[in-house]
Amino acid sequence: MNRGYVYLVGAGPGDPGLITVKGLECLRRAQVVIYDYLANPELLAEAPPAAERIYVGKKKGRHHSSQDRINALLVEKALEGRTVVRLKGGDPYIFGRGGEEALCLRERDIPFEVVPGVTSGIAAGAYAGIPLTHRDFTTTLGMITGHESPDKGVSHLDWEKFATGMGTLVFYMGLSNLPLIAEKLRLHGRSPDTPVAVVRWATLPSQQTLVSTLGKVVEDVVASNIKPPALIIVGEVVRLRERLRWFDNRPLFGKRVLNTRPPTGSAAFRALLESRGAQVISIPTIETVPPPSWQELDEAIGRLGEMDYLILTSATAVNYFFERLEAAGKDVRALCGVRIVVVGPKTGESLSAQGIRPDMIPEDYRAEGVVELLRRQARAGEKALYPRAELARDLIPKELRALGMEVTAPLCYRTRMPEAGAQQLRSLLAEGGIDIVTFTSSSTLENLMEMLGEEARRLLEGLCLCSIGPLTTQTAHRHGLAIDVEPDKSTLEAMSDALVAHFSRSSS
Repeated sequence: MNRGYVYLVGAGPGDPGLITVKGLECLRRAQVVIYDYLANPELLAEAPPAAERIYVGKKKGRHHSSQDRINALLVEKALEGRTVVRLKGGDPYIFGRGGEEALCLRERDIPFEVVPGVTSGIAAGAYAGIPLTHRDFTTTLGMITGHESPDKGVSHLDWEKFATGMGTLVFYMGLSNLPLIAEKLRLHGRSPDTPVAVVRWATLPSQQTLVSTLGKVVEDVVASNIKPPALIIVGEVVRLRERLRWFDNRPLFGKRVLNTRPPTGSAAFRALLESRGAQVISIPTIETVPPPSWQELDEAIGRLGEMDYLILTSATAVNYFFERLEAAGKDVRALCGVRIVVVGPKTGESLSAQGIRPDMIPEDYRAEGVVELLRRQARAGEKALYPRAELARDLIPKELRALGMEVTAPLCYRTRMPEAGAQQLRSLLAEGGIDIVTFTSSSTLENLMEMLGEEARRLLEGLCLCSIGPLTTQTAHRHGLAIDVEPDKSTLEAMSDALVAHFSRSSS
């Protein structure tokens, strides 16, 4: 019989960036992924599209699959000769029942491998600004499950030994037993003044951290309405949080940002916002598609040798242009002698990815800036190739022709409203799931308004609306929307900085 192979992979504490390199490698070659409640769903996208995905999540009081059923699934899929990844939150062997699953596989003589993960206790401390050990406070650490198997309970733990025998205590899955935990620790020698931190959804943008004392923590948790999943950290090291906070005091922490850019242009913007603490929800209101025919652009590329300038005003234009250059059997050598103008740094980065540096970038990262730059540089009679978007303004060809230049402006790509996403968008806004909406072009705004329909202004009321620049802001005003944030420069970095400045002012 051809037996498969099982990888027991720790997915980490929640932040998908905290999975190990080896864990990702296993996911990317998995044929079956069996995942639980605490494994970030974003990680599932790393598995091959054809991989079977099976949810076996377990939450207190709501077990989707029993442990016996999970063990049987691992055996069943492995005996089919498949590569199975058991994706578990945190680390498989730290209160994750990975040992039980491994024993089951060993009994059936099924080969397996354990890929450790960042356990949530370690991560919760780090992301809450609490070093679990520090030589000025303690050099001992205990990790305890606050939710044992049904035939046992936290009341049966040897409280006398670890209550004062270890400097820092971390309780997993212990929130429902917090009154008993606090009582037992006090009864066995821990001072009621001992600092306690309760960390919910550690490492995620929704992380909550409550700091209290052993004598007051139960009361404070009830008052703050903190629910599972949460970890409890007990010890003097909790006092370091105020000096070592770094995750939940970032300027946009807790802010939920709607990103309306197309997927191909979202990664960099998402990373910028997340680095400042925001939770980014991407629902594109625009997508790019090729023109009905490539004839215009292909003919223009055939006359590249006649051109003095190539004007590129978006990363999308760069990508489509070089795609057609390759289709014509040409490469970057065809641009010898052609001066390349890009509208801004991001378009310049896309050009550099093709192995070419731009010759000119205007100070004003808009079409107006391109015109002003060429007004100073170009001469009458010179020729420019401007691969354009279907809805692009005619400012560049109109103004350059007025200077006596010959401008060829073939259609390079089109934008349109996506067929999907409208219902998700309306539901998200109606439920109050967004704090900030970002618009990186007039098209993203126009399409959003159309997707929301008659309810658009009501659904956007009270939200922070951020526009990339004056033209997009003008579009917003035509729709009766007030823009709260507009950067000095029309770049994604400037948008992010402007949002930080806006909320810093609001909180001061």
